[in-house]
Amino acid sequence: MAVHKQMNATEWALLVALSVLWGGSFFFVGIAVKELPPVTIVTLRVSIAALALLTVCRFMGYRWPTNRDVLRAFFGMGLLNNIIPFCLIVWGQTHIASGVASILNATTPLFTVIVAHMLTVDEKLTINKLTGIIIGFAGVATMIGPEALTGESSSLWGQLAILGAAISYAFAGIFGRRFKAMGVPPLVTATGQISASTIMLIPLALVIDQPWSLAVPSGEVWAALLGIALLSTALAYLIFFRILASAGATNLALVTFLIPVSAILLGSLVLGEQLEAKHLLGMAMIAGGLVAIDGRVFRRKHVR
Repeated sequence: MAVHKQMNATEWALLVALSVLWGGSFFFVGIAVKELPPVTIVTLRVSIAALALLTVCRFMGYRWPTNRDVLRAFFGMGLLNNIIPFCLIVWGQTHIASGVASILNATTPLFTVIVAHMLTVDEKLTINKLTGIIIGFAGVATMIGPEALTGESSSLWGQLAILGAAISYAFAGIFGRRFKAMGVPPLVTATGQISASTIMLIPLALVIDQPWSLAVPSGEVWAALLGIALLSTALAYLIFFRILASAGATNLALVTFLIPVSAILLGSLVLGEQLEAKHLLGMAMIAGGLVAIDGRVFRRKHVR
């Protein structure tokens, strides 16, 4: 069944809720990176979330899939939707503020439009979408700025890492559509991909970070890890796959425009982060690009 081209009120409400949960993830990571290395943070994030979702699945009586194609898809989704973007975002936030990271992450819909056009039959590129892509990428260029070519290299690489995560999310949004065709419920899909991520990440964390040699995290960091695992991952993915199944990857990707609002507020009020004028201008340009991609404003004017 084809996805909706326009979201209904329920889907919009879920999208707003998802934006708050994922906006909070940048805030939680901003706290955790002060004491823990990136791979360990990501591993703890997915491990705790996997345990929570497995418990919910068992409580609700869901059967675990045994089809090999489904199991392989879990690992593919885990790689694209968790391991690659989570690690890039956490590493990127060791060099840039959480608010800036959330703004750069808002380019996900721009990349999703391009990937969806290449890989789907019902989410093709239109004039509005092409215009939105151009405006949005201009916003990214504005945020990064020409001084990045001569300035501190770590900041540039941190920003490029977040853009890499956005590209991975774009491919994940398209890849994840297959679970509906396979008849896998959203809860099982969320649990399967986060569990597969845990299986792949634990050996990496043991080799790269050697967690037994790290200092015991403070209570504040443990609280942040629980927040990012249970709220920004477990609960968020339940909503993510629910929207993806009915509204499609392009509509779902609009959530990344809403995310910076909560991320910036939390980062500035709690972490004391400051944004430059170019960041706000870039976000406004990305917003304009997303409005063009969505197309609703233009259609309403035409109707009037």
